[in-house]
Amino acid sequence: MPDLEALYPLDEHNRTLEANAHPADWQNPTPDGRYNLVVIGAGTAGLVTAAGAARLGARVALVERTLMGGDCLNVGCVPSKGVIGAARIARTVRNSTHFGVHTADVTVDFGAAMARMRRLRAQISPNDSAMRFRELGVDVYFGQGHFVDSDTVEVDGRRLKFTRAVIASGTRAAAPPIAGLDTAAYLTNETVFSLTELPERLGVIGAGPIGCELAQAFAQFGSEVFLIEATHGILPREDRDATEIVQRSIGRDGVRLRCCSRDTNLENRSGEIYLTLNSHETACDERVDKLLIAVGRVPN
Repeated sequence: MPDLEALYPLDEHNRTLEANAHPADWQNPTPDGRYNLVVIGAGTAGLVTAAGAARLGARVALVERTLMGGDCLNVGCVPSKGVIGAARIARTVRNSTHFGVHTADVTVDFGAAMARMRRLRAQISPNDSAMRFRELGVDVYFGQGHFVDSDTVEVDGRRLKFTRAVIASGTRAAAPPIAGLDTAAYLTNETVFSLTELPERLGVIGAGPIGCELAQAFAQFGSEVFLIEATHGILPREDRDATEIVQRSIGRDGVRLRCCSRDTNLENRSGEIYLTLNSHETACDERVDKLLIAVGRVPN
């Protein structure tokens, strides 16, 4: 079983996820003849492709090196929406007096919120499980695949002959060229959902969809959040009228936006992370407990 931070902490929920997404006792099948289709990568695209082809009667092999379900199930759509849902409830309760509902001081049990997220993820994982796809008639192979020639893929010492192949290996978080980044154990979407303690001060570099939604969620939980973007404003690829609505919303939740921060440096000072920024608006030197990098994606 690969050593993945997505499976930390290894509680009952993550053990269920592991049992579905990469069973420790899984035995790869022995290839028998040529496959109509070999699919590399068992994320969203690979799963849909493999299942669709198998239902049409094709002989299909599916190759995955880590966890079935890919980013969406394990470190993307599912966990992020679980976290966002809990954060939204925290904000609603804090603002309940606007509706005439008075509550005592609101406290957030971040560990419990993250455990709920892991439970929801585990409950969904049977849909993407190795066992389900085997029952659909797909031969599931765990391991690192590579092409031997134009009609052969090798994985775990087995050679799979195919007529057609689909590469659906997905993407990973890009690392920006920031001075000092290599001195900090920064978070990405692959590690942020393994947190069990709420950071008091969180720095987020990149104000795209991932950066914005997680910056807002952690601010709603109670973190002091600094959101850093090289361009002017957030969500630079989206319509400006829409992004202004989002920007006002995250500002109301306490996210502190630092725009046009093209000269950004990171320092590790005696084990503490400091972000130094310079822009036409301001210069600042902020200490953060955790740093999330969300500047975009690169192909695997």
